[in-house]
Amino acid sequence: MFEKILIANRGEIALRVQRACRALGIRSVVVYSDTDREAKYVKLADESVCIGGARASQSYLNIPAIIAAAEITNAQAIHPGYGFLSENAEFAHQAEESGFVFIGPRAANIAMMGDKVKAKEMMTKSGVPTVPGSDGELPHKNDKEILKIAKKLTYPVIIKAVAGGGGRGMRVVYKEEDLLQLIEITRGEALSGFGNDGVYLEKFLSNPRHIEIQVLVDEYGNAIYLGERDCSMQRRHQKVIEEAPAINIKPQLIKEIGLSCLKACKAMRYRGAGTFEFLYENEQFYFIEMNTRVQVEHTITEMVTGIDIVKEQIYIASGEKLRYKQDQVKMSGHAIECRINAEDPFNFIPSPGKIDQCHFGGGNGIRVDSHVYSGYTVPPNYDSMICKIIAHGESRLEAINKMKTALLETNFSGIKSNILLHLKLLEDRNFIEGGQSIHYLEKLIALKNISYDSK
Repeated sequence: MFEKILIANRGEIALRVQRACRALGIRSVVVYSDTDREAKYVKLADESVCIGGARASQSYLNIPAIIAAAEITNAQAIHPGYGFLSENAEFAHQAEESGFVFIGPRAANIAMMGDKVKAKEMMTKSGVPTVPGSDGELPHKNDKEILKIAKKLTYPVIIKAVAGGGGRGMRVVYKEEDLLQLIEITRGEALSGFGNDGVYLEKFLSNPRHIEIQVLVDEYGNAIYLGERDCSMQRRHQKVIEEAPAINIKPQLIKEIGLSCLKACKAMRYRGAGTFEFLYENEQFYFIEMNTRVQVEHTITEMVTGIDIVKEQIYIASGEKLRYKQDQVKMSGHAIECRINAEDPFNFIPSPGKIDQCHFGGGNGIRVDSHVYSGYTVPPNYDSMICKIIAHGESRLEAINKMKTALLETNFSGIKSNILLHLKLLEDRNFIEGGQSIHYLEKLIALKNISYDSK
């Protein structure tokens, strides 16, 4: 087992990994930007190293600075968390070349899954169902062929960036006359955002749910899946509420798709934690992407399985065999996670600034993952998420009720938060019924069916 791990991230995930290290008796090093020097995980760190300025390019995306920090602190391994460099194949490669263990998959796996076309090809070969689409990347300067592909798929279609992810680099097209112009716009955005202007087409599913399968795979080919998550409550392709397990999906379908994911993992010699993301419609799963890292919403899987995913990442990276077999994975109860952002709940504009006072709800079955505290200043430079509240109950309704109580008890003064949005959604009749599509929340907001009269 490792003696010291460097955590190459910030926010609540840095604190989450720090806590997992402490549980295993491992010392940890956190890196931080000038802006984050007063963060909770820095104050609680065994060791900390400032790696640059407030801009992510100066610090959390600065590969040489992070590797230098690992070298001067004699760390043995690097945990990338999520976001930033967590799915950067070059970072994984340079970390390993510099003598550190990268707590994640091999660089080749990250590169393959980061290329959405190659990822889809791998899934097809492994028998994982995929969304009907173009045969690879769309050709440049061949409008006739592109129009032919789209017509065969039938409208609406969705343009996706080959190197996209996290809900970025996508655009829906409803009619043929808009297709070519929107492809050029998406190419430009993809080149600017990902350094790759490649795009491809897929059939746009009209009313799907977003279902994920969590996997753990060791160096020796042992693999398990930890059930499923429903992440359909989204705004602009960004998840707002997640839950596990997904309701109204036959257990046999979950088992079949879970086993197909494990087959794909073994075929590409995957290692570590990973998440297969699917669209689900009319009792059919359609692969959209694989995230080669720990997910923001890993918490709800931990709550219903009792398996600490971050600890298992560390065990696997240290060369140990997987500590669980598939028949030991049991789902118990229901868990829901609400992502609390520092933003205006009316117009979703970020609300950075000093938190004068904060108080988190609690009680049996409530978990709060957060890096903020009273007196902490939320910087404007990074993602606006300030905490995750997770509720676990014997039933879905009990989890919802526990979450509502925790949200009502949670308060931030000095900044705005989206707690009110969560409360209104948890009171929505159709949400309570469950099984809504990925478009449901945006339709509610567009139709102004979520009112903000009072908390």
